Amino acid sequence: RGFETVTYLLAGRMRHKDSAGNEGVIEPGGVQWMTAGKGIVHSEMPEQENGLLMGFQLWVNLPGSQKMSPPRYQDIRGGDVALLSSPDGGALVRVIAGELDGHDGPGITHTPITVLHLTVAPGARVRLPWNPGYNALVYALNGRGTVGPDRRPLRMGQLAVLGAGDVVEVGADESQESRSPS
Repeated sequence: RGFETVTYLLAGRMRHKDSAGNEGVIEPGGVQWMTAGKGIVHSEMPEQENGLLMGFQLWVNLPGSQKMSPPRYQDIRGGDVALLSSPDGGALVRVIAGELDGHDGPGITHTPITVLHLTVAPGARVRLPWNPGYNALVYALNGRGTVGPDRRPLRMGQLAVLGAGDVVEVGADESQESRSPS
């Protein structure tokens, strides 16, 4: 109660069913955005595909005035997500929610938030315009690279919390391990 869950799947499948009658299957590249609001009973059943299940779930706290809002379910398919490329083609950016440089993601949020998924080619760097009123976090799903203008190291499984600014900068190391080439 009082929050939203954002489930983003990269491999495998996740079946969702809830007490409001919503049902869906999240497939790779898809997002389930569930507003628990005043409360909802739900189940999520993972299914591996070729032995893989990979994704993550964010929990977003609702503002105090919206904690008792009605539950809501958004089934966002991978093909519905805004897909952008860096000018040099070295990075692919999926805009899941919020706005990036005039491109809107399909996720409807109660809390102002921008959720992006970047795929950065080895040796490439990308600079994204950022709302200076927002905090910025960068989590490395795979590979090795750098974050920020001072190019601090960032490795798989690490989270970078960035300070104030109007740009988010991420780069991939020239050499990557074979299981995560980008």
